Amino acid sequence: MGILREDVVVISPAEKSGDPTVISVNCPDKTGLGCDLCRIVLHFGLSIARGDFSTDGKWCYIVLWVDGKTNTRWDLLEKRLLEVCPSYFSTSGIDYYRPANQQPKQLDVYLLKFWCSCVRKGLLHDITLVLFDLELTIKRVKVSTTPDGKVMDLFFITDTRELLHTKERQGETILHLKTALGDILESCEIESAGEEITACSQGTSFLPSAITEDMFSLELPARHPGGLLASDPISVTVDNSLSPSHTLIQILCQDHKGLIYDTMRTLKDYNIQVSYGRFFANRRGGCELDLFIVQADGKKIIDRNKQNALCSRLRMELFRPLRVAVVSRGPDTELLVANPVELSGRGRPLVFHDITLALKNLNIQIFSVEIGRHMICDREWEVYRILLDEGDSHHVSRNMIEEGVRKLLMGWE
Repeated sequence: MGILREDVVVISPAEKSGDPTVISVNCPDKTGLGCDLCRIVLHFGLSIARGDFSTDGKWCYIVLWVDGKTNTRWDLLEKRLLEVCPSYFSTSGIDYYRPANQQPKQLDVYLLKFWCSCVRKGLLHDITLVLFDLELTIKRVKVSTTPDGKVMDLFFITDTRELLHTKERQGETILHLKTALGDILESCEIESAGEEITACSQGTSFLPSAITEDMFSLELPARHPGGLLASDPISVTVDNSLSPSHTLIQILCQDHKGLIYDTMRTLKDYNIQVSYGRFFANRRGGCELDLFIVQADGKKIIDRNKQNALCSRLRMELFRPLRVAVVSRGPDTELLVANPVELSGRGRPLVFHDITLALKNLNIQIFSVEIGRHMICDREWEVYRILLDEGDSHHVSRNMIEEGVRKLLMGWE
């Protein structure tokens, strides 16, 4: 008969302040399920302190100990986690074998357009925060500042709730923006974004060759972007001696925000299933992962070349999960952040939220923004190109900007 739907995801609140919240998931398995669950946890701004994964190939049981926020919407988190869990009814049908990297459902795109009477420090982050709270996903942004100091913002967004076509949902969105922005909001409109409007918003698809070579190299650099040596411990080893049917991947590295997601999305892209896994982050900032895995054919990884390729890719994804650079764009300063896209078409969540927060903390104003996707080194990347206000960016060095953005993206602040 299966299990009751409300038993698929169980969230147990922390017993006392400082204790983690425990999330348990009990449902049919699919390749990439761990990645999908960790992505949602990351989207809600939660940090996974510990995790256990186990499956018999058809049914899985996952427990995550997460450090939450006081304003976390746990009921909404539970709903989103349920949406990616396969139905227990599917274990008797072919839907269970849905490809792990099947493209997610394409949601309708809407254009959110508004004028502000003046530029305000942190304005873009305040808008981003409102849209996040409303479950509106930013697909593209076009920000323009006029010579008289006014700002026109174009946000191309999708609605997780799929209600933005209704007057009620549009009114709710506009009301929240008016509350957050106050008197500087002059007008606000929401309309369906047709293909012609979306095409006009694409901006430039050109990236300078020097940027692509430096930012998107798949080789480990001699030095960490933050100045640390590349020999800093990131250990990824393979062991086939402990299990007759599984390959053990052991990872030792420095913890960062989204580390479990970065690991799971890499395995998902390789179509590798985790049969049993354990993750633990210690108080010294280090973490340990033990993952018993099998290939798509259900067998362990014997081929030495495949082992080396997987270990190399994991090291790179944990060492540089996001690429950050501050460069010259003519006489101006431009911040570039590159976010790897899963084969399923999803990018890492909250990247734009963290970028705008970092710049707000640095007291740097944003002049314009372009977000686009590019195929570079046979991989798809979501690239954020942010032109910084010329007057504001001069009082902060480029190294400080790059370091500040990287640290917030990695959760090191």
